[in-house]
Amino acid sequence: MGNPDNTADDSTLPVPVTQAGRDGLRALLQRPRTAVIGLDFDGTLAPIVADPDQARAHPGAVPALAVLAPKVASVAVVTGRPAGVAVRNGGFAGVPGLEHLVVLGHYGAERWDAATGTVTAPAPHPGIAAVRAELPGVLDRAGAWPGTWIEEKGRAVAVHTRRAEDPEAAFETLRAPLTDLATRHGLIVEPGRLVLELRPPGMDKGVALLDHLRATGAESVLYAGDDLGDLPAFAALEKLRSEGTPSLLVCSGSSEVTELAERADLVVDGPEGVVDLLNALATHTE
Repeated sequence: MGNPDNTADDSTLPVPVTQAGRDGLRALLQRPRTAVIGLDFDGTLAPIVADPDQARAHPGAVPALAVLAPKVASVAVVTGRPAGVAVRNGGFAGVPGLEHLVVLGHYGAERWDAATGTVTAPAPHPGIAAVRAELPGVLDRAGAWPGTWIEEKGRAVAVHTRRAEDPEAAFETLRAPLTDLATRHGLIVEPGRLVLELRPPGMDKGVALLDHLRATGAESVLYAGDDLGDLPAFAALEKLRSEGTPSLLVCSGSSEVTELAERADLVVDGPEGVVDLLNALATHTE
């Protein structure tokens, strides 16, 4: 990489394609103690797999974070998964160097702090139980059962089509009936990579990330994601930029989702590329 305004010898760091991204990277490198690193989990720290229960963080992710985290203000994993599941699948608990890591689960409705090892959360939305009861019948009437399956997420319910004979067609077939079901029970549908998640309104990754940034007093931020659910986080950071807070928007590259790549300052090659970026940042921050 070139050296952003001679900040450091950044030969192992990729170059953001936008000036705003280069400014965000420079701010992070110059003042890491006031920077926050925000990261999605699935598709960003962990490769996408057919069975989400089997998703695990890339083997290099935790070691990279353990070196980088003590050098920055905070590392926050922001995910649609339950916080406890992300902690388990990520292997984040009890790791030296990650004492101040937080996991904002269910789009910020749950929070796990490494310092205490506890999860805090409000009561579940009553619409989730109603949707859970009706969902099998909705899928049956839509003719979407073959290869389609339900993931229980505690505070949300997700319907996956990745195993269907025609995953994209099954996904599109289910959009309208699942949106209707969610609306009737005061929920929203969050589309993702061949998954439709029914969850409560009012929280998204942008809201969760902004709340955390305010709490930490962040002066710069990097956020990396791979899916449509990460767009609110990108939008939140774009707004902060307009108010003077530098940021770097990173897309963990995927051919399934182009919207994120089009708005990113930097596209890396999936979780492996994210790990490489984290290692490079750790090398070039004091």
